[in-house]
Amino acid sequence: MKIPVATLAAVRRRIVERGGRLLHAFALEDNWVLDDAGHVLSAAGRLLRLRRFGGRSTLTLKGKASFAGGVKSRVEVETEVGSAEQTLAIFSGLGFEPVRRYQKRRESFSLDRAIVALDETPMGAFVEIEGQAEQLPAVALALDLDPHAAAPGTYLDLWSAYRAAHPDAPEDMVFPV
Repeated sequence: MKIPVATLAAVRRRIVERGGRLLHAFALEDNWVLDDAGHVLSAAGRLLRLRRFGGRSTLTLKGKASFAGGVKSRVEVETEVGSAEQTLAIFSGLGFEPVRRYQKRRESFSLDRAIVALDETPMGAFVEIEGQAEQLPAVALALDLDPHAAAPGTYLDLWSAYRAAHPDAPEDMVFPV
């Protein structure tokens, strides 16, 4: 569940007040989406992502998503990898190249058996809640967030819509250097 918010400060305060435990301090997260020249993965609604965050690099394969009641569900298979650069080189040798890149500054907490991430992106702030689908609306409500305001798309989908309204925005969702 990904909910846009005006500011993260009030949500952070509510997480702490409700006993949330800090998992990762606020840090830059860098993501590369990989696909082959024919965009076979994206055409099938699947996503292969390499992420660097908090001193770790992870490779994730996401299945086709469904969206119901403000909750996006999809199968995800993830593993830690030693080096983002070497992993990119391996996939390049297999014909998979970065087709998109996106960044966010993220801080994450554990709260009520869910993971709550506070994300600052080049297009605004979001609260992302991950866990069992049936518990996500309750966690959102506990943080005074409206589960019905959840965005159905990925950050890349949201960035595409943002770019349509902001034609000067870069193709990739990255912070200015």
